[in-house]
Amino acid sequence: MSGSESEPFLSQADDTNDRPVPGTSALPSSMGNPKSEGPEVPDREELQRITGLSASHSALIVAVLCYINLLNYMDRFTVAGVLPDIEQFFSIGDSSSGLIQTVFISSYMVLAPVFGYLGDRYNRKYLMCGGIAFWSLVTLGSSFIPKERFWLLLLTRGLVGVGEASYSTIAPTLIADLFVADQRSQMLSVFYFAIPVGSGLGYIAGSKVKDVAGDWHWALRVTPGLGVVAVLLLFLVVREPPRGAVERHSDSPPLNPTSWSADLRALARNPSFILSSLGFTAVAFVTGSLALWAPAFLLRSRVVLGETPPCLPGDSCSSSDSLIFGLITCLTGVLGVGLGVEISRRLRHSNPRADPLVCAAGLLGSAPFLFLSVACARGSIVATYIFIFIGETLLSMNWAIVADILLYVVIPTRRSTAEAFQIVLSHLLGDAGSPYLIGLISDRLRRNWPPSFLSEFRALQFSLMLCAFVGALGGAAFLGTAIVIEGDRQRAQLHVQGLLHEAGPEDDRIVVPRRGRSTRVPVSSVLI
Repeated sequence: MSGSESEPFLSQADDTNDRPVPGTSALPSSMGNPKSEGPEVPDREELQRITGLSASHSALIVAVLCYINLLNYMDRFTVAGVLPDIEQFFSIGDSSSGLIQTVFISSYMVLAPVFGYLGDRYNRKYLMCGGIAFWSLVTLGSSFIPKERFWLLLLTRGLVGVGEASYSTIAPTLIADLFVADQRSQMLSVFYFAIPVGSGLGYIAGSKVKDVAGDWHWALRVTPGLGVVAVLLLFLVVREPPRGAVERHSDSPPLNPTSWSADLRALARNPSFILSSLGFTAVAFVTGSLALWAPAFLLRSRVVLGETPPCLPGDSCSSSDSLIFGLITCLTGVLGVGLGVEISRRLRHSNPRADPLVCAAGLLGSAPFLFLSVACARGSIVATYIFIFIGETLLSMNWAIVADILLYVVIPTRRSTAEAFQIVLSHLLGDAGSPYLIGLISDRLRRNWPPSFLSEFRALQFSLMLCAFVGALGGAAFLGTAIVIEGDRQRAQLHVQGLLHEAGPEDDRIVVPRRGRSTRVPVSSVLI
């Protein structure tokens, strides 16, 4: 029995069916070998020569990008930190509250492909500067909306999506063009630490600024000032590195952008990209639901347990749950992202499918703990917090790894487009609708029960249980990714090195005689 046959199935590397460029070898060391080495990793001096940037300057660029990523998520979840006050101010129910996040995510989702297309073709630094400046202005304006104009709050939250779309689709590709291999994974982990930390700071800033100022509107006026600092840092510090240069061989030709339709066709034929994006969609569904509804759910749990007075119309909603949940989000995010990256880094030397398997383990492991956190809320708020802590830690293991998967299965000239469409898919089926869906289910359940604080709690409790089942489905998608990922990674490496021609629309057809003349037909239609 061969060595590959004796290994577990998901640790074997699968072969690719693509052809190398005529006149070149198939690089046996990178094809069909489960412990194959990737392309040669340039050292620090070589990276500096290729990018034109010193190691310290590249690290400073990542720090600036990390600061802006933190700021983006801080702004996004400031609203969740003062959600009970917004409900009281505008006199809205759960479904309308969920719509605030849904409108923002929908705008972000629609605009992401636009900035993905621009990011693959134009100067990424200036695209980010313009988007963040616009986002800061709109966010500041949203804090001055009167209580009779709830629709205007929805409009401004939608426009905030411009800034996030301009940044989220482009920033990871800059990091990919500055670092390779383990260095890239480490820098991405730093970059994605900002997501849970920024989210937690959003809850904390929202609740604390509201308490200090005595008005929740001031919570929305913190991030615009920090956004101005972000634009200045982008303009002064960030430089545009050459796309894909750090991954090419010195004698290979540079990659040229292809048409947008060709990019989309190539991404649609990339199973690792599709399946990992579906897995990340489940992560987005769960995190989007918890981000908006967890503080409100914990407040209702305390009311039912008699630990805090109910939030009545005209009163300020006083609760420490936004602060506590924010601290948990920060801590679990740092632990989860770091744990996921470190486990993956250690395993990938012996198992080339380690990245999607770690993601699958994180999602499948988080599902029961998230279910228990919701189910136990009426009995013990302490047990609820413990289960949330464990569930969110396991859930956070995915963030940096999913980004790394995309960067090594997609060629450099398509990465912004791939980031954009991963955003579209994950938000379209994930957190664009999940906050509204959870609120809608809660409202529908409450209609069948007599009005009471207990019915408000139970309705939201049952609707949040959906998150655990969606998380399990995401884990299955990552298991599917593990089956196909090695072949897709090898194809991307060969393409970047100039050793593989991309199959065109006619390359899967052969010529056969038909009624006295030749015609091209698909190979699959010919019975051999």
